Amino acid sequence: MALKIKFNDKVIILSGKDKNKVGIVKKVFLDKKKIIVEGVCMVKIHKKPNPSLNQIGGIQTIESPIPISKVSILNPKTNKKDRVGFKFVNGKKVRFLKSDNTVL
Repeated sequence: MALKIKFNDKVIILSGKDKNKVGIVKKVFLDKKKIIVEGVCMVKIHKKPNPSLNQIGGIQTIESPIPISKVSILNPKTNKKDRVGFKFVNGKKVRFLKSDNTVL
């Protein structure tokens, strides 16, 4: 089944500590059905220094993956969450927003 959320989509978070935050999808993991959203679900990791690679150690803040079911696509006209559907236009399968039939 095709995923309804893709790379560079603007999404809104539906649940969790970052509820109602808006961000852009940076990476999609198809096998795990998870995505990384820019500036959302930030976690701190502890890195050891690696002198051979000129890496410094310390505490770094990075984005962690979140399930696709926890996000919804953002409608650019209304700035509200929206559902995504599929339809065929000129023989090509395209995504569209269900509220106003806008093709993505």
